[in-house]
Amino acid sequence: MKEHFDHPDVVVCPGGPLLLRGEHVIEDAEGRQHRTSRPVSAVCRCGKSADQPWCDGTHKVLPDKLKP
Repeated sequence: MKEHFDHPDVVVCPGGPLLLRGEHVIEDAEGRQHRTSRPVSAVCRCGKSADQPWCDGTHKVLPDKLKP
């Protein structure tokens, strides 16, 4: 029987990060693995965050053409 969840595990924020709910393992560009430890984690999609692979909000100041 398939479990029912009242929210998705992954949410794509238009022009912003990927939100992950629950436990996940993220692999960065160098191949290092990062385990999520918060109820909701934001993963950078613009590539400009100083806290890769996590979102630090930098996408908010980027011109629209550089947003994910």
